[in-house]
Amino acid sequence: MVQAAVLTGILAAALGLNLAAERKGFAGRVFFKMTASTAFLAIAYLGGALDTSYGRWVFFALILCWIGDLLLAYEDKILFLVGLFSFLGAHGVLLIAFVRMGFEPLWAIAAAAGTLVPASLIVPWLRPHVPREMKAPVYAYMVIISAMVALAAGAVGAGGPLILLPGAVLFYVSDIFVARQRFVRPGFSNFILGLPQYYAAVWCFAISIWFYA
Repeated sequence: MVQAAVLTGILAAALGLNLAAERKGFAGRVFFKMTASTAFLAIAYLGGALDTSYGRWVFFALILCWIGDLLLAYEDKILFLVGLFSFLGAHGVLLIAFVRMGFEPLWAIAAAAGTLVPASLIVPWLRPHVPREMKAPVYAYMVIISAMVALAAGAVGAGGPLILLPGAVLFYVSDIFVARQRFVRPGFSNFILGLPQYYAAVWCFAISIWFYA
């Protein structure tokens, strides 16, 4: 776990530098962001990601997150859409990982019901701001990420690593700030509130490989 601790420190430092660069508009912001993203891949790999079926699925999801991080680092509509599908794929792969781990249906149903409350607030909030051509992928994304939270809870209920549940919830919340940045009210507040939650989420998934192994 020493290696994981060192890489976690690198991730946190790179994230801090990225946020500082975002605040000041420095050119190095993408480099710092991708350093943090590479760190969570390294954590997963060193935890034995390639040694188990679960680890391989999670590692694949984290690679898709890495690609999404790179694409969403640039203010470009096409890159944003491709990045959105990359994250959509990451969530779908995580669904597979959680199902293959096994899940407790009652936990999954309870968590799914819990996601209906924020969804009932988020959809009316976003609807006036999302362009017509983006509505279908955005709503599909919401369905997939809600399912990810539900199946993460189900996996924990079946004896999976407890860290999966906070990881899924943090990912869910961080995506609200991505949507706010892109569609509602751009600003540094979205980065300072959303990025730490996102990186904490993917860190949870990477560390879960260590616990699973």
